[in-house]
Amino acid sequence: MIGPLGATELIIILIIVLVLFGARRLPELASSLGKAIKNFKKSTTEPDEIDITPKKPETEKSEKKEVTEDSSPKKA
Repeated sequence: MIGPLGATELIIILIIVLVLFGARRLPELASSLGKAIKNFKKSTTEPDEIDITPKKPETEKSEKKEVTEDSSPKKA
């Protein structure tokens, strides 16, 4: 059956995991899995921490244009 897992399938999977990793490492694996899921959800919902796009200040450009226009020689 490919659909949802039943109770017996879950018990069999739990026994296999317990045999493979042991009872001592099982809480460590569960906590690391929980932290990984939490970090994944956090990274998908929050914006990037580092913004690498260069910012172009609008005021400096307009000031530079005014200065160059004023200092240019005027033809009479």
